[in-house]
Amino acid sequence: MVNAMRYLKNVVTLKLDNSKCTGCRRCEEVCPRAVLRLNNGKVTIADMDACIECGACSRNCPFEAVTVSAGVGCAYAIIRGALKGTSPDCSCSGESNCC
Repeated sequence: MVNAMRYLKNVVTLKLDNSKCTGCRRCEEVCPRAVLRLNNGKVTIADMDACIECGACSRNCPFEAVTVSAGVGCAYAIIRGALKGTSPDCSCSGESNCC
């Protein structure tokens, strides 16, 4: 199950403004971790800690109902580690793109 994987708990920057949500489901369709789910005509955050902060949901929401600081969390650490050939790495040793 995709959502069984976790990196850090209670640190995700994902936010949902339900007053702007029209239930179009675009965010749900593009989320690689099934974090968002339609419930009674509006999207809800089904599993906050499964979010890897990739930003797909916020970039694809035409109503700006979903926001996330992409590149600051788990996805950034995983990609950085993969590029370096190491474990997930979010070290901030003097870099301007620090998470």
